[in-house]
Amino acid sequence: MSATEAAYRRGVRLIDYGREIEEEIEALQAAIEAHPVLGRKYAARWLAIALLENDEILLDRVRQTPGSEPVLEQLNRSLARLRRIYGTDADVITADRRYGFIHGLVKEIVTRPPADRITLSDRIDSIVADRILGIPFFLAAMWVVFQVTANVSAPYVDWIDSVISGPVTRWIGAILSGLGLGGTWVESLLIDGVVGGVGGVLTFVPVLLFLYFFIAVLEDSGYMARAAFVMDRFMHALGLHGKSFLSLLVGLGCNVPGIYATRTLENERDRILTGLLVPMMSCAARLPVYAVIGSAMFGARSGALIFSMYILGIVMAAVTGIVLQRTIFKSQKLSPFVLELPPYRLPSWRGILIHMWERTAGFVRKAWTIILAVSVVIWALMNLPTGVENPQDSLFGRVSAAIAPAFSPAGFGDWRAAGALISGFVAKEIVVGTLNVVYLGADQIGGGGGEMEGPPPTLADGLKEIATGFWDATVDTVKAAISIIPGIDLMGGGGAGEVDTELGRALRGTFTPLSAVAFTVFVLLYTPCVVTVAAMLQEYGWKWAAFSAIYQLVLAWLIAVIVYQIGILLGFG
Repeated sequence: MSATEAAYRRGVRLIDYGREIEEEIEALQAAIEAHPVLGRKYAARWLAIALLENDEILLDRVRQTPGSEPVLEQLNRSLARLRRIYGTDADVITADRRYGFIHGLVKEIVTRPPADRITLSDRIDSIVADRILGIPFFLAAMWVVFQVTANVSAPYVDWIDSVISGPVTRWIGAILSGLGLGGTWVESLLIDGVVGGVGGVLTFVPVLLFLYFFIAVLEDSGYMARAAFVMDRFMHALGLHGKSFLSLLVGLGCNVPGIYATRTLENERDRILTGLLVPMMSCAARLPVYAVIGSAMFGARSGALIFSMYILGIVMAAVTGIVLQRTIFKSQKLSPFVLELPPYRLPSWRGILIHMWERTAGFVRKAWTIILAVSVVIWALMNLPTGVENPQDSLFGRVSAAIAPAFSPAGFGDWRAAGALISGFVAKEIVVGTLNVVYLGADQIGGGGGEMEGPPPTLADGLKEIATGFWDATVDTVKAAISIIPGIDLMGGGGAGEVDTELGRALRGTFTPLSAVAFTVFVLLYTPCVVTVAAMLQEYGWKWAAFSAIYQLVLAWLIAVIVYQIGILLGFG
């Protein structure tokens, strides 16, 4: 048995190969562990990596092992996916990751005399990975990403909103009228519940696409590894474990894999502490809420709101970590942390597009499953008891109104805002869908949308409207991108980023800019979705899962109230 295989048998994870490769290693490892012979004979992770690297000897042994077909099928799927992403064999990528690990290890423990020749990579690292300059550079890079994302995606957000509230809604109404269902509860269910809930969330798919585009560029270029290296030092300065930052970084995409990523930490107390901080990271599911509130209340400045929420999440996680380590978790000696610093690369369009598609597709799948189901349930609760005319008198309205006063000190004591927060316990994206249902469907509760007036819209007219809107959105997107350059304004007075959706206009009648910020802060910090809580329950037990849920709910209310009340005192109300 080799030393490497022995290390894997002891559960030691020597190298992190990156998100995509690690996902395939875990899938192949699970298939190996499920095999009655291979799971006992080999260290599953070691064998999975060797098979991905096309080790001919081990591959022949696996082929000769009876019942190994599921392992070989998973191997073929993994190799095919990695080739699609990277455009080369997996062994090339894993070798590159190993050399990066070695480079990071040497840089961490070896002191060298000044080199005679300084490479371009060294010159770049002297700025982006510097102890002092690295953090402001990282914050500036993130600010640019969110600002550009909000401004450049705005025309497409407007276009999708106009398509959903225009041709799609009219087509559904025309079909139902032709079936004799116009003005009935069926029309209300489809238009107010399904289209209003799911469509309101899908409106902000362009925001996610542009955000994932820029994140993929930063990841594939090699900069995100430098950002983790810089922030690791920052986390150490705050008394947090260096390795925990990788879990927090994963949590920025989704809190659930961030929770599972804490398995790489050797100490149980470090795992639990880091797991309590991960849900404070602003995951992608919260981004549609930031986008709809920001675009409705702040227009072109919505990027600043999105950026501030991500920074606030990091700050609150750091503060919570300090408090917990000095109270519940006593300070302990931090073990060394080795981080891979891969070489800078020119990102490939293929890899970027695959990253954009895979991450956004998961969001869209959730929209057609969980969000659809919750939207229908909310619609039903808003129509019960039968014949209710005022939506506030419905079951949903009564429950929401009962808890709404608790949010009055934070400036959003409206029953509709409270109801949206209730649905957010299921999934944070549903907050937007609920806002669409309760604000835009309220005038049709109990009676459907009413009969259509005038001739029904033709398919050709609707398609022409969609195509024209898409072309206009594309032109405006190009103009918005060019207008980012200082001194150039092609949007006619800085209109880039201005989004005027139906929901946005409705929200401006309820929220003030200050109460909108407090609402967004609450969404950032309050109890995570049920899937994240379930992951914490599985990893740390019910006590820590309950502690996290209650602690974040109280923290969110407290910070939202502080933000609103201080804003009032400063005259921003």
